[in-house]
Amino acid sequence: MAGRLEIERAMQKRLGAAAPAASGPEAETLRRFRTFVATALMRGEAPRPVLDGLRPNERRVMALLTCWSESACELAGPDAAVVAGHLAPLLDAFRLSIRTTGSKRKTSGKPRASRRAITAAIDRVADLFFAVDVDTGEILDANPAAGAALGVARDALIGIEFNAFVPPDVQGPWWTTLDSIAEGQDNHVFQGSMQDREGRRLRLEASATRMLVRNRVLALIVARPSSKVEALVDVGSAASA
Repeated sequence: MAGRLEIERAMQKRLGAAAPAASGPEAETLRRFRTFVATALMRGEAPRPVLDGLRPNERRVMALLTCWSESACELAGPDAAVVAGHLAPLLDAFRLSIRTTGSKRKTSGKPRASRRAITAAIDRVADLFFAVDVDTGEILDANPAAGAALGVARDALIGIEFNAFVPPDVQGPWWTTLDSIAEGQDNHVFQGSMQDREGRRLRLEASATRMLVRNRVLALIVARPSSKVEALVDVGSAASA
């Protein structure tokens, strides 16, 4: 636990724009997890995690805690296996506590994972998929291909503003699309760009479809690398050679 700052820097490098803010419920949950781990390691047994007053998104928080654990193991060097062995049961205990804590949640029986915004959201498709709240711009769901393209675990994207992965100078088409979906347009096809956690740009052919889920208007975005744009780049490069 003495390497907290190094672990957080490693997390920032791994997550990029998906890293938790310095303040807020996610940072507080991470702080309580660190306290829980430190206490468990000192006592030799895990105490009950203190989550009073927190309402974390389980998928997002567990992705962050998993990233924290992986970063700690990476920094442990030759002791990585030992550190992983100690942290694994503590992660499981903390996850169980998150699932069974909070008002209107059952505290007996088998815990259930947080509901997906979009059930089985094309997880096996190679195209990037995002479910975005058109009012807030928040990512409510994504598929593994989206996480892989952005260099971030899929669940770590949940709750992040979509524009965190869009360069400021190319946000126009995305805002136009979300506005169109919000105003009732059912479908929108467009060219757009995003950037991964290291700032590399992804040029995309994208489509957005309107969907109403629990009184929230969502834009279901499906995107793939833009072969048209790449072809133009190749032609331009050849002409200038």
